[in-house]
Amino acid sequence: MGRVQLFEISLSHGRVVYSPGEPLAGTVRVRLGAPLPFRAIRVACTGSCGVSSKANDAAWVVEESYFNSSLSLADKGSLPAGEHSFPFQFLLPATAPTSFEGPFGKIVHQVRAAIHTPRFSKDHKCSLVFYILSPLNLNSIPDIEQPNVASATKKFSYKLVKTGSVVLTASTDLRGYVVGQALRLHADIENQSGKDTSPVVASLLQKVSYKAKRWIHDVRTIAEVEGAGVKAWRRAQWHEQILVPALPQSALPGCSLIHIDYYLQVSLKAPEATVTLPVFIGNIAVNHAPLSPGPGPGLPPRVPALVVPSAPPQEEAEAAVGGPHFLDPVSLSTKSHSQQQPPLGTLGSVPGTPEPGPRNGSPAPYPLHPPLCISTGATVPYFAEGSGGPVPTTSTLILPPEYSSWGYPYEAPPSYEQSCGGVDPSLTPES
Repeated sequence: MGRVQLFEISLSHGRVVYSPGEPLAGTVRVRLGAPLPFRAIRVACTGSCGVSSKANDAAWVVEESYFNSSLSLADKGSLPAGEHSFPFQFLLPATAPTSFEGPFGKIVHQVRAAIHTPRFSKDHKCSLVFYILSPLNLNSIPDIEQPNVASATKKFSYKLVKTGSVVLTASTDLRGYVVGQALRLHADIENQSGKDTSPVVASLLQKVSYKAKRWIHDVRTIAEVEGAGVKAWRRAQWHEQILVPALPQSALPGCSLIHIDYYLQVSLKAPEATVTLPVFIGNIAVNHAPLSPGPGPGLPPRVPALVVPSAPPQEEAEAAVGGPHFLDPVSLSTKSHSQQQPPLGTLGSVPGTPEPGPRNGSPAPYPLHPPLCISTGATVPYFAEGSGGPVPTTSTLILPPEYSSWGYPYEAPPSYEQSCGGVDPSLTPES
């Protein structure tokens, strides 16, 4: 088995997830079958980010370092046969960014140890990855507890000579959510034409921007729900919800190479109309009661009453004879959902992490720790045996089997600055 039978790093109490500014303690263990002369035994703690221009390629085009500290565990000498332990401790910087793994880049934090042997002998090395979570407190984002509302009007022609329009208004109960929380969607569709619309579709989108030689935008559909279409001369309302699956947090403060945005997109294919709402995914839930849209058939708050434009005489006659009044909206049914809908009380969690925060907007105390989602659909437990790497979520939530294909460059959705002015600029990537 050679001289070195065991050379490994372990962290105190089996912990693998840390917060910025915390001490990181561990032990380097060596088991030798025979004496081993050495020049030095050293351990280093590093944090860095790398970005590639190709998917799943570890040849980084751009890199940046966040910290690199090293300690000398033993000076020149010789280790006798047997087991040896070398304790160490580092202080993690307060500015260290949250760990992340994506197809075009990753933020990696690790401890590396090396036994430097005399000349002409092979050095021995080992490493252990750990994770950092810098929680995003949604309450620090301005107006996060307010409803998110947007509207779009699409004019179109049909039957060669007739014209009409569709007014699509979408809103959510909040502007930010945590993993496991229900994103409640309300859509109001007014069909001011004699032609039925296509089904309405709501999609939760994730846009990860990587700064290589140019910005690469990887856009994925995380969850999707489809409702029925709206009949001619009808006004309809649609109420649905999407349970937020295991997702990395919005933005990555401290990292200038990778940025994460989320959007809720509500759209019609015919006529083509789209509304995009920026959404934040955080680690600490909103602790203020949301201002929900008022009951009844009215529109969500802050949306002015819609004015029905005048129509050609023939269409006015059609509307008067066969079309119901726009102020009597009908309720749309849901045709398909990309997620299974488990009861809210049975949403699974990863061992070692707390249950998701409350879904009604009440304070989320998090007696232990908020969950760390290192990548979409994978959560890292705080305490684990072995390497403690990411594990798939045990929730019965099902993501779509295939994400939408990405392009290079990809035409990305609008930025947060374009979608909602006044957002903290530190949460948006540099253009």
